[in-house]
Amino acid sequence: MPDLTQSPFRQRRAPGSPTAPDDRAAVLIVALLVSALIALGLASYLNLNLSSSRLSKRTFNGHAALNLAEAGAEEAVWSFNRAPANPAEAWGAWTKSSAPAWQKFAGFEFGGRTTGWVKVYVDNHQPGPTSRPKIVAQASVESPADTAVTKMLEVTLRRRSTFANALVAKDSIVFSGTTTSLDAWDSDPDANPLTAPVPYDAAIRTDRASLATTAVANHAMLLNSAHIWGYVATGGGQPDIGVGGSIRGADTPADVTVDPRRIATDFNADFPTVTAPTDGTFLTTIPPILGTAGAATKWRATQLVLDGNGSLTILGHVTLVLTQTSGADAVRITGNASLIVTAGSSLALYVEGGVLIAGNGLVNANVQPISCQIWGTSRTAGGQSLQIAGNGALRCVIYAPNGDVFMNGNGDMLGSIVARTIRFTGNAAFHYDESLARGSGTEPFAIAKWRELSSGAEQAPYLNLFQGW
Repeated sequence: MPDLTQSPFRQRRAPGSPTAPDDRAAVLIVALLVSALIALGLASYLNLNLSSSRLSKRTFNGHAALNLAEAGAEEAVWSFNRAPANPAEAWGAWTKSSAPAWQKFAGFEFGGRTTGWVKVYVDNHQPGPTSRPKIVAQASVESPADTAVTKMLEVTLRRRSTFANALVAKDSIVFSGTTTSLDAWDSDPDANPLTAPVPYDAAIRTDRASLATTAVANHAMLLNSAHIWGYVATGGGQPDIGVGGSIRGADTPADVTVDPRRIATDFNADFPTVTAPTDGTFLTTIPPILGTAGAATKWRATQLVLDGNGSLTILGHVTLVLTQTSGADAVRITGNASLIVTAGSSLALYVEGGVLIAGNGLVNANVQPISCQIWGTSRTAGGQSLQIAGNGALRCVIYAPNGDVFMNGNGDMLGSIVARTIRFTGNAAFHYDESLARGSGTEPFAIAKWRELSSGAEQAPYLNLFQGW
């Protein structure tokens, strides 16, 4: 018989027999390789998670720092607007050096031992009427075992203006005349109240007049045949333009009647009610001359009635409060009567009842419409009617958020109107004074420009301002 132990063929292992040493080594190597791959995958996954966590944390800290910078800027805006009523409360906690002021707000907690602070610097905490103060805020947020995230903002302020637009209505604006027009000019182009104001002239008119309504209905802005040399805005509807009407500007092609680039449908505005002053000398009868040249005076009366050839001449800077709230018109000027604001004088008229100015009407000898102000103080929607007629040059501003204003005449009307509704009849030409948009020295500040200083070049001019405090 053959010797099977010497066969060149390996015998097959029976099932269940022990594994040969070389097979066990191969399995071990494969297992080690798989374990290494799993470990490498886990390490990469953990590293990715750790990096994502750190990035997420820094992103959170970055947003927190930006929010802190904004909060610091808002604190400065509050101080600016609080200062006229209580300067000690507004700037008392700030460090001041002539015009600049600065303050650090610290101790902000964001959880997880993450803390933050913000430094705020203003270049002029006592701005003049036409100043545009600047705020720079630097904020930092830091977490344990991580570098701090710093953000910086630059904010430029401007005075708000009640009369930032030519014509603004809560509800409707209607032009009924056949040649009514709207344009603008700037009576104070150098923004210097010490220089002589510039009267309106067609040669210097601009296309920056704007009329707007917050209403959403299409017919809320009924222009008919009016010619608008400027902009139109509504709360949602389209302006209704009749045959012969136009909305154009200097950049509008000659063959375009209605320029869609000058129409907006997202207008929104607040219409706060006005409260009349409570002080002033009460007059049982208003004399023909009221006020003193060069002086500011305050007066109160029940109503102002001028008829026949009567007149009231305003001298100096007069505030007149009419207390009548119902019944006959609180202001009634008819016949040949007239209310005259002399050159160099001004009138601020507060009235809750109705207004009817006809006849020779309102005569303002000043170039700038802001020198004659009519403030409607009614708190009831539609509870006040203001009717003003005339064929001469009417210079005034009207603010009556709950009143209905009716303008009737064929002359020039210069200024601005804010009301519940505005209706033009006749063929008047309305000229908006752009200087009204700059506001006065008594109006609060608003943000004119906001930007984050992201690059080193942008931050460099301000870094030294934040050293040592």
